[in-house]
Order: sequence, then structure tokens, then C-alpha cells
Amino acid sequence: MSIRNALDISKYFVIGPENTKGRPVADIVRAVVDAGFTCIQLRSKEAGAREMIELSRQTADIIAAAGRSDRLALLIDDRLDVALAARKLGIKVDGVHVGQGDIPVSICRDYLGEDCIVGLSARSQDLFDYVKTADVSQIDYFGAGPLRPSVTKLDCGRDENGNILTRNFEELTELAAISPIPVVVGGGVTAADLPALKKTGVAGFFVVSAIASADDPAAAALELARMWDGSAR
Repeated sequence: MSIRNALDISKYFVIGPENTKGRPVADIVRAVVDAGFTCIQLRSKEAGAREMIELSRQTADIIAAAGRSDRLALLIDDRLDVALAARKLGIKVDGVHVGQGDIPVSICRDYLGEDCIVGLSARSQDLFDYVKTADVSQIDYFGAGPLRPSVTKLDCGRDENGNILTRNFEELTELAAISPIPVVVGGGVTAADLPALKKTGVAGFFVVSAIASADDPAAAALELARMWDGSAR
């Protein structure tokens, strides 16, 4: 079975070398895999293609060593070129996550194939209308947020006064109900938010600095995973 058909975005981690306080990305990825996270996205606005390919290799190897290659998805943010090059080199990259201003979803699908995963950041300004009317035939999930302002998501939507658009739990409940595909929510999410977030009906949460910048990433990852898994719908 294709990992696309088994996609689980319930516990979703985003990481790049600029998020780790100088620590190796692989060490933090290993902690996240051990904690039971279900999806990893490599995202960097600073790393070059070769560095991203090497990070893809390291991450894929860690996932394989844990025996989870068939159910823990490895995605690349924005960089279709990196995903294609990594796959050409035999690295198990499962797909990409793109934003509204990135390479169109249809092109990602054409190059990566029907078995790949393509996630899309939902627009913030007109979120609900967009989710209800968007062509989702080639999209596997929406990424939405932020829950609150976040230093790792400075490119999120803003209102006419320049204020960051955040989403409350009531809005996320509506979003989960109207979206034709799963929704994962992040941006300033903490472990304390997860019981309320899970009750909204969204498919999962994503974090960056809550783990990557934590003093003890392994402990932070475990706390987040246990809080989500132990919360009721």
C-alpha cells in the first residue's frame, strides 16, 4: 500500500538547520521518530539544495532504522527540486508541502507521481471560502494556522493593518467540519493546547520550535505525543 493511502498527519514535525540552536538536525529527528511522530517535513529558507538532500538522506535513514518507512512520511517544504533529486538518488522522500506562492500542486503531482503526498498551506485571509471552493483533487491535506503568532511562521497571513491572522478553536472546529480533506494546525502550538485542539476535529498538529528549540527535544517530543494521543475527540 502506498504511504499516501496510509498518510497520518496527527503528529507532524517541521525542522530545518536554522531551528535547532546549532544542534544536529539528525539528533532531533531521531528523538521525534522515537516519540512516535507520524510525519516529518524538512523546511529551510537558508540551506542549499545539497544540504537539504543530505538532511533528507539522514532523516530517511533514521525512519528506516526505526522500521517506520511505510507509515512515517518524509516531506520536503517548497523544494520540488530537492525532492526529485533525493528520490533520484534512492532516498525515500514521500512528497512535498507547498504554499500558495510556490510551485503549483499539479506540477508537483506530475513530477512526483500519484503515490506521492502533496500538502498545501491554506490561505489565511480568505481561509473558509478557500477551503470550501478549492480544487482538492490533487491535494492530500491542508496546513492551517497559526494558533498564535510564531517566530517560525512569519510569512503567515495578515489583516489590512498588518496584524498576524490567528485562528481560535471555534474557527478550527468550523474549518475541520467544512474541509473536504484533512487539516493539520500549527503555529505557536504547545502541549497544553492539544486537548482543545483535538476536540476541534482537525487531523493533527504541527510544531517546529516547541521541539527543535527546546532544551530537551526528546522530552518535549514525548510530552506532545502523549498529550495528543491521550486526549479525547
